Amino acid sequence: MLAKICKLVVCFAALFMAGPALAATCADLGRLSIDTVVISETENREAGNLSQNRGADLSLPAHCRVAAVLSPSDDSHIEMELWLPDNWNGKFLALGNGGWAGSISFSAMAIGLQSGYAVASNDTGHIGGSAAFAVGHPEKVIDFAWRAMHEMTRHSKTLIESFYARPPRFSYYQGCSTGGRQGMMSAQRFPEDFDAIIAGAPVYNQLALNAVQFHNMKTLIENRPLALSPEKVQMLHDSMLASCEANDGVEDGFLNNPLSCSFEPESLRCEGFQTGACLTDAELTAVDAVFNGAYATNGELLYPGHAKGFELGWRIPQANAVPSALQTEATQYVAYEDPDWDWREFELERDLALVRSKAGFIEALDTDLSEFKARGGKILFYHGWNDPGPSPINTINYYNQVLATVDGEDDDWMRLFMMPGMGHCRGGIGPDQANFLGAMEAWLEHGTTPERITASRIREGRVDMTRPLCAYPEVASWDGEGNPDDAANYSCQVQ
Repeated sequence: MLAKICKLVVCFAALFMAGPALAATCADLGRLSIDTVVISETENREAGNLSQNRGADLSLPAHCRVAAVLSPSDDSHIEMELWLPDNWNGKFLALGNGGWAGSISFSAMAIGLQSGYAVASNDTGHIGGSAAFAVGHPEKVIDFAWRAMHEMTRHSKTLIESFYARPPRFSYYQGCSTGGRQGMMSAQRFPEDFDAIIAGAPVYNQLALNAVQFHNMKTLIENRPLALSPEKVQMLHDSMLASCEANDGVEDGFLNNPLSCSFEPESLRCEGFQTGACLTDAELTAVDAVFNGAYATNGELLYPGHAKGFELGWRIPQANAVPSALQTEATQYVAYEDPDWDWREFELERDLALVRSKAGFIEALDTDLSEFKARGGKILFYHGWNDPGPSPINTINYYNQVLATVDGEDDDWMRLFMMPGMGHCRGGIGPDQANFLGAMEAWLEHGTTPERITASRIREGRVDMTRPLCAYPEVASWDGEGNPDDAANYSCQVQ
């Protein structure tokens, strides 16, 4: 009997010493040897607050903090953090970035940690929200495009299993904007990385979006008669609502289903004298472009237009303005790799083709998600109808293209939720708060397919409106009775 006990002790010790599978403390993680990974810091953090440069402090439960640098190429330097809660729910949550990234999403990590997730985020391989890192560093462009998120995910799973002596039961991803693109890229390139992906307002064809926004801004700067005044934008918006808001049955200041709005801006054309209550021929040209999208000379759609009702978010430059860095930097730093490049030299089709030839892998265009679906993966898209950045119609287009590619139905693996009145990822006049992660948990773990999700609007610290978000193509329709600001009084219907 004693011999058996000794044998068990020796075997257990050998197993512990053989590799990272049973590392039991936060400090142990710092001593792990993982190829292309340097653990730069580990620390046990007691429950408390994490101060931010902007905004309120973040409340954090007790956890092990791991900071690491990933180097999948000779020119890679991807900084990441993984937070491992003492009271772990058995699940992993990876979080995305925005814009050109360049920082770790600490606030999103805090929210995930509060729910018991082991959470991770990374800076995509550079510091700062500019694309200037791309000049002379093609490997860093690859890191930004897809490699940083994949490397962070696979190494996080190794560290999680090392710390808790078991792998995560489920792996989730959540991100908006660039983060939405990162989630889509994971489903397309690495369908085994995540069991569930939440992709909000995805800039999945980022290079096309940046180029078309650049083109539109440059056109308005160089052709001032095309640029509507703030007063005329307001007039256009008011006219749109006056014509189409009645379709909703509720007057709430936004369109519940912009696709059902048949208002034609042409009805505002000036006849005779030009006044502030009408649009000139030049102004109508600009309005048509913003709603109809941008096309190549061969008729190819380069990027779709905005949804009706978004008008107050229309980014119209002032006289003598310059395009924003977010619009120009893909061309300046990725296409031409020239910090001194003059934005006035931009040509839409030529320069979009050039940047795609150099870094088309940034865009997550593949619609064949059959492998992700076959694994049992779930993907949830959401987008604000009033988004002034990436077009919500662009997201609808991708959703429909996936359906056409993968069996023609979303059955129980893909959902899209459109958010009336919401801007880019958050904000706007409509409800912009929704627990997509909770809905995804119920779907993945308990088989409750999300057909409607309640969204809230918070004003002066309180919820003043709730609305159901309906699985596309259904739309929330007021029942005609009860408070129209209460989601309980709406049904989801196809209009």
